[in-house]
Amino acid sequence: MKKKNKIRIDMKKNREKPPRKTDFTRGFKQEDATLHDLSKQEMVRARGDISRKRTVLVDIPGSGESLAAQPAPPADANFLWGKVLQVSGLNHLVHGENNRIYRCTVRKLIKSLATAERNVIATGDRVRFSPEADGAVNAANPGETDGALNYTQGVILSIEPRHGVLTRISKGKEHVLVANVDQAVFVISLKEPELKPHLVDRFLGGAWEGNLRPVLCFNKSDLVDTAHYQPLVGLYSQLGIPAFFTSTVDEGGLDTLKEMLTGRQSVICGQSGVGKSSMLNGIQPGLGLKVGTVSEVNQKGKHTTTSARLLPLEFGGWVIDTPGIRQFELASHDTARVAGYFPEFRSLVYLCAFPDCSHTHERGCAIQRQVLRRQVSWKRYESYLGMIQKEAPPWEKGRR
Repeated sequence: MKKKNKIRIDMKKNREKPPRKTDFTRGFKQEDATLHDLSKQEMVRARGDISRKRTVLVDIPGSGESLAAQPAPPADANFLWGKVLQVSGLNHLVHGENNRIYRCTVRKLIKSLATAERNVIATGDRVRFSPEADGAVNAANPGETDGALNYTQGVILSIEPRHGVLTRISKGKEHVLVANVDQAVFVISLKEPELKPHLVDRFLGGAWEGNLRPVLCFNKSDLVDTAHYQPLVGLYSQLGIPAFFTSTVDEGGLDTLKEMLTGRQSVICGQSGVGKSSMLNGIQPGLGLKVGTVSEVNQKGKHTTTSARLLPLEFGGWVIDTPGIRQFELASHDTARVAGYFPEFRSLVYLCAFPDCSHTHERGCAIQRQVLRRQVSWKRYESYLGMIQKEAPPWEKGRR
């Protein structure tokens, strides 16, 4: 039996502002105020959003992202283990260990945890949940959320520690797109919408940040002359990142993609309209995922996939199909950490004149020296500057 350890965790207040009279200070008169009147009218509460704490028992070994200190479920609870297939509003589809699918809500105590994340639960999370009385149907397609389907109900009690996460910053908070995956397959359109190399580099940074193996899939190769894009694909391949062309029209590269997905827990990520769902339908037609078109006006795709969905693959493994992403901001802007997301920088940082070099303006910076010598791609270096939110050096301003 694992040892338990008592710790104190922060909980959110029930209300952000305490109930009080807004004109208390203005109406206060020193000549007629008394202590007993003051105590009846005014309540003193802690400042800030966090003013509650609770003592909980947690397992000593191991820890997960920001959910390691969550309250443990009741010891006598009737629970099952499961994997979150889809998060949609207040409902979460969970694939139980008994091979049934449950539509679960979240235990109120978990919702009140003090966390910097936008959502407490993410697709791919391994959870412990309590099923309600066995109802009826459960052999539905896990990718569907049709209201006509009658799922057995349940309540999520706790979340297991995570590994392999893909996150981004959204509205000032960390947004965990998926959890517990091995690799991230980034689908990049060569045309319709147009290729954005800086976004590709941000995707790669997000994969390194979450300890994921990145894979680059340059889609819609049937619309362009791939010879013009060979140097770009070759650049990433030389850095040890699997990169290849694909097309759902002539099915080029789909066999390579299928081989990459076999036996792995993967996430498919990219902009709207790049062809993520079409590619998954191409390697496994039975999925029947909806596909859309790209606007001719702004070259942006429409959101046909509205939430991340975990889908089983008949040839082995799981894949999570995610909604289209138009902006991807990394959770960290630390220069030392972001520089590590660029494989070609890693052997150069030790040659810089200063140990805390930001690689933006310092003299004796080995990375800037290699950029000037064209040994390091300027576009990649420009992506690094964008990730740390710094301006380009004076000697390169205006260059594109």
